[in-house]
Parts: sequence; C-alpha cells; structure tokens
Amino acid sequence: MAEDTPAASGLVRLVRALNVLATVTLYLAAFGLVLMTALVAWQVFARYVLDDSPSWTEATSILIMSWFIFLGAAVGVRENFHMGFDVLLYVLPTSAKIWLRSISDLAVLAFGIGMVVYGGQLIVQTWPSPIPVLQLPGGFVYMPVTAGGVLIALFATERLLLRFAGMEVEHDPSLDDATLSEV
Repeated sequence: MAEDTPAASGLVRLVRALNVLATVTLYLAAFGLVLMTALVAWQVFARYVLDDSPSWTEATSILIMSWFIFLGAAVGVRENFHMGFDVLLYVLPTSAKIWLRSISDLAVLAFGIGMVVYGGQLIVQTWPSPIPVLQLPGGFVYMPVTAGGVLIALFATERLLLRFAGMEVEHDPSLDDATLSEV
C-alpha cells in the first residue's frame, strides 16, 4: 500500500494515536508499581514500627499489582515482547516468516478477545459480592483482565493491519536472515 493513499494516511494516524495510548498505558503501569511499592512500605512500617497495620493496604496492593501487570503486558504486545513462534523462524524462508508472524499476531488477538469476553463475564458474575476489606464490588478484581484484553486485542490488530498494508511492523531483526545453524 502506498504511503500517500487515504487508507495509509488513516493507518498512520491510528499508529500515532496508539503510540500515545501505549505511552499513557505504560506511565499508568509505572505509577501503579510505585504506588503499590509505597503501600507495601507503609504496611510494613505501620506493622513493625507503629504496631498498627492498616487492613486495606494488602488488598489494595494486590488490586494495583494486577492493573500494572495487565497494562504492562498489553504494551509488551505492542512492542513485540510477547511469546511467538521464533524457533520456526530459523528454518523458514523470508516470505513464510511474514505468515508465521501474522499467525502469531492472530493468536495474540484471539487471546486478547478471550480476556475481554471471559473477564467481562467474571466482572458481571462477581459484581454483587463485595471485596471484604475494601467494600468495593467484587467485579473490580477482574477489570484489569478485561482492560488488558482490550488493549492486547487493539495492539495485535494494529500489527496485523500494518503487516497487511505492507508497512513496517516491529520484530526481532536478528531472525530475518538467521538459520538454524546459527542457534
């Protein structure tokens, strides 16, 4: 696809928007990591120094941890830090590598959609049961799964669209001309 066509122009705008989304997502994940670390430090200080540990810090830390794990994993999909079929890439010709990378992205897309569907079902099913210490609906526990699934599916779709349009998709360049004897 030529870079000056309306479809390519739209794809470039999509990539720019997803760049912003990925950056914001990564900053949110980093903030969550810092916040969780601060909460755990406060809990340890309160328990051993003040002898009065707050009951909500452990549950809150676990909830925050699940958020930054799933947000970070989604950005990892966009940056191609996920598992793939790398072993086969050593023995296949270059033209077949494109197909194998597309199959990998389709598998990641299906996984992201599964996270959305089943995570959404878990949210609905557990919503009436409160998280005891936090007094939040139980569905909050599964929101990171669903949000991460949405982002994973979105980023995998972006990779597929770029590849279909003939545009550059980030991958490990060392595998382009690698052979099995180099392993």
